[in-house]
Amino acid sequence: MEEIELYLDDAKETMDGALKHLTIELSKIRAGKASPQMLEGIQIEYYGSMSPLQNVATVNTPDARTIAIKPFERKMIPEIEKAIRNSNVGLSPSNDGELIRLSVPPLTEERRRELVKRVKQEVETAKVNVRNIRQDANNSIRKLTKEGVSEDEVKIGEERVQKLTDSAIAQIEQIFVVKEKDIMEV
Repeated sequence: MEEIELYLDDAKETMDGALKHLTIELSKIRAGKASPQMLEGIQIEYYGSMSPLQNVATVNTPDARTIAIKPFERKMIPEIEKAIRNSNVGLSPSNDGELIRLSVPPLTEERRRELVKRVKQEVETAKVNVRNIRQDANNSIRKLTKEGVSEDEVKIGEERVQKLTDSAIAQIEQIFVVKEKDIMEV
C-alpha cells in the first residue's frame, strides 16, 4: 500500500504542475488589460548572454492600458525594443530616452473570440496532460500486482487516482471560466 501512496503523491504533484503551467500560459494571453506577465518569456541580450526582461528592467503598469519598462541601464533601450518587436506579444514599443511604454489597445469582439479559442486550446492541452498523468499512475499501480499487492488495493489506488484526475479537471474548468469571463468582459 505504501508504494501506491508514492504513486498517488507523484501523480498529484505532476497534476499540480500541469495546473501551474496552464495558469502561466493563460497569464500570457492578454484580456485587454495591461499586465507585466504579458512580457514574461521575453529574453534580452545582456553582456553577451540572454536574460529575462525582468532581470534588466523594472516592468509595471501605471494604468490599465499601459506597460512601462524602465531599463536599469539606458543603453539597453534599443535591445529591449528589438526583443519586444520580435516577440509575439503584438505591442509596439515607444520610448522617451529613459522609459519604454507599451500601449495595450482595447480588444475587438473578433479578437476576444480568437483569444477564447486560444484559451480553449491551452485548457484542452492541460486536460490531456492530466489524463496522461492518470494513465501513467494507473499503469504503475497495476504493475504492483506482480509484486504481491492485492487486486483490491490496486482497485482502491486506481479510484483515488481517478478522484485526483476529476479534481484537477474541475480546477482546469474553473480556470477556463474565469479567464473566458475576463476576456469577454468589455
